[in-house]
Amino acid sequence: MLKPEQPIGIFDSGVGGLTVASAIKQLLPHEQLIYFGDTAHLPYGDKSDDTIIGYSRHIADFLLDKDVKVLLIACNTASAVAYNDLVTYIGDKVYIVNVIDPAVDYMVEHYPHEEVGVIGTKGTIKSGTYERKLLEKDQAMQVRSLATPLFVPMIEEGFVYDDISNAIIRSYLSQDHLKGIKSLILGCTHYPIIKNQIRKFFNFQVDVIDSANTVAAYLKNILEKNNLLNSGLKNKHLYYVSDYTEYFEAIARMFFEERLNLIRKNIWKDG
Repeated sequence: MLKPEQPIGIFDSGVGGLTVASAIKQLLPHEQLIYFGDTAHLPYGDKSDDTIIGYSRHIADFLLDKDVKVLLIACNTASAVAYNDLVTYIGDKVYIVNVIDPAVDYMVEHYPHEEVGVIGTKGTIKSGTYERKLLEKDQAMQVRSLATPLFVPMIEEGFVYDDISNAIIRSYLSQDHLKGIKSLILGCTHYPIIKNQIRKFFNFQVDVIDSANTVAAYLKNILEKNNLLNSGLKNKHLYYVSDYTEYFEAIARMFFEERLNLIRKNIWKDG
């Protein structure tokens, strides 16, 4: 039986999931987080479905060994490609949360029948998951999806708030395909890092939605409904990476305003 004091497991291909972890940490300060950033294999967006599912299963096994009560897939590509597989693979051992469903619910509630945009990695956009789920709930909504594959490596290499990142953002978002949208889903947890640049490109006339806060609220609701909110003392958060990068640490400090103790763990080699 799951207990409130058990930790929450979160994984992503790199630094992007830290946007979600940060939001959860702020909303649920008593919860212990165990984060795994698969920096050795990023980005997931250009990998095959079978490869992404394989990585996701392996990371899920690692986090389940840490006795987590929730497995949160803080990666849009893995959420699109591997979520259903993980639900079958893991069964009802823990609650499994993806980052797509909370964003879809938010958009349907706040922008019914509107023209909305979705940007993400090749894997996320190719899957059509956002568009399918949005239209299942609102057939009158017009969904315009666009793959922006250079954003993740750009962010992981530290190109933010500079001429290079502005040029790449402009090249993608100036396409006619996105003209007329009222709101834009950032369909990758890396993208909130450049959210302000994206908002500026649209002259702050387009509502830019990242999933971090909506996912945190969604998770809180699940924990409350199942009496799994931790209200007592917790152990310190743990942050694992499959390969160390200086930029991961820099981004981590930016989000958490503290130096994180990153634990390098090659789960494929170390077991």
